[in-house]
Parts: sequence; C-alpha cells; structure tokens
Amino acid sequence: MTEKLLEFVEKLRHENASWVAEVKDSYGEVTVTVPAGSILDVCWSLRSKHGFDLLADLCGADRGPEEDPRFEVNYHLFSTTHYQRLRLKVLLSEDDPKVGSVTGIWKTADWHERETYDLLGVVFEGHPDLRRILLPSDFDGHALRKDYPLRGYEPYSMN
Repeated sequence: MTEKLLEFVEKLRHENASWVAEVKDSYGEVTVTVPAGSILDVCWSLRSKHGFDLLADLCGADRGPEEDPRFEVNYHLFSTTHYQRLRLKVLLSEDDPKVGSVTGIWKTADWHERETYDLLGVVFEGHPDLRRILLPSDFDGHALRKDYPLRGYEPYSMN
C-alpha cells in the first residue's frame, strides 16, 4: 500500500524537488514534510494531477515552546480514485506562524483552518473569513498552545 503512496511522492519530487523536504513511512502511513511557501503548489498538484480530491482533515499542533520550529500544520488527503491516504506536514516558527490557505483548493478547509487559527494562532493567509470559531471573539490567547495555563481560567462569571 505504501509503495503506491511513495510513487506519488516521487512524482512530486520529479515535478519540483524543493517541494519534498522529508518523507516518513511509518505503520503504513506516508507523511511528506513540505516547505510552507510550497504548500499551495503541492496541494494543487496533488488534487489536479494525482487525484487527491478530498481534504479529510487539517489540524495543527504545538510541538512546545522549546522546539524550533514550534508549530506544525497537518493536511490529511484522500484520493477517491486511488483509495489512498497521504499526510502533508508544514512546520512553522513561533515568530512567523503563517501559511497559505488551501480554501481555494478544497472548500472544506474553511472551518478546519479557522479552528487551527482559533486554538493555536496559526494564520492562514488568503483565508476568506479567518476569525475565531470555537472561542469567544474577546478570548485572550490560544487554548491549545503549550504555554497556556493547564487549568486555564474562566473568562466569564456564571453568577
């Protein structure tokens, strides 16, 4: 199964070698680390030329304040033609947690990117309506960052 996915990765490398920074094949899943500046080109190629027509999920992670780059954004793609899953990963620094929005490629990215923005503070440049989706608009901070207080705080009184 991973052989077919690795063929897609080689096609990407052949199209533009700089698009593939790293490849991990683990437990039958293939993850391709892509430079942030190339994510739109890679996603467009995978959708239009290689049949990855479904963005199943997009999520972010805080690797920790001591890590550099600190943040990652994961794109879980699926091909309804080839029945293959492929994960793309973009690494972002704490100083500049920005990446291009893929809403123009897959409309379903809209709410996934908003959630990642809301909870981690990753900015998706070119997003049509980037605003909080889960937390109140006046909430201070990003709840899934590892420097956020473990017990949090209650911003509104229930009395």
